[in-house]
Amino acid sequence: MRVSVVQMSPGHVKAENIAQARALVEGAAADRPGILSLPEIWTCLGGDRAAKFEQAEELPPPGSNEPGGPAYEFLRGLAREKRIYVHGGSIGERAGERLFNTTLAFDPQGRELARYRKIHLFDIVTPDGQGYRESATYGGGGDVVTYQAGDVKVGCAICYDVRFPELFLALRRAGAELIFLPAAFTLQTGKDHWEALIRARAIETQCWLAAPATWGRHLDGARQEPRFTYGHSLICDPWGHVVAKVSDGTGWATARIDQELTSRVRRDMPVLEHRRLA
Repeated sequence: MRVSVVQMSPGHVKAENIAQARALVEGAAADRPGILSLPEIWTCLGGDRAAKFEQAEELPPPGSNEPGGPAYEFLRGLAREKRIYVHGGSIGERAGERLFNTTLAFDPQGRELARYRKIHLFDIVTPDGQGYRESATYGGGGDVVTYQAGDVKVGCAICYDVRFPELFLALRRAGAELIFLPAAFTLQTGKDHWEALIRARAIETQCWLAAPATWGRHLDGARQEPRFTYGHSLICDPWGHVVAKVSDGTGWATARIDQELTSRVRRDMPVLEHRRLA
């Protein structure tokens, strides 16, 4: 299966972000991927809390044919139109008075396969002194989520999750061969940790890692402070090699998931069988 990761530079206006996603997906579709992913929170990056609530969507019940919001229907329609699996990065999910940072996945018929709420929330201060408190806006999920895309078992993670290897071990134990990590990684942390963490998770789990990311400047919070995300979307094989990558700017990268390589790596170094702790 061929996998494409799309790198965007979104803001806090959903309609503009959907238009940007549509244009980039048209380019990526020329690579004939079997599955394609967008970045984290690509529908509304930045803005204040009110804007995030306004742009978030209430999701239809899982497994239903009920219509969803504009982003939900864009993702579902994209899967149907291109006849591919779509891993929808993540969008803002509105559930009553709460928001969640939620991944949606669709099959080529536009049927929802999975939804995953980001477990680990980004409450930190970066090296340049900027503070982030994701938990002030979003609730955290609690479920480990996988789904089947053709003959590939796919695991779900989002951005800050990458710093918690126990989640990735749980995905491997659940049968994952490919793990998506849509992200809006900060420039300050990304330049030092982004690729190193992804390669580590790939090596530890012996899974393919596909990480579509946001890039560039956006304005965040009530004071509209400028924030920068790192980009450098990439695809990494189970041996830890980066096999496809986007640099600065918007764009996409595509690589073929080689299941024979996955099997060989796991056979020759059976780390899951050798584990003595956890």
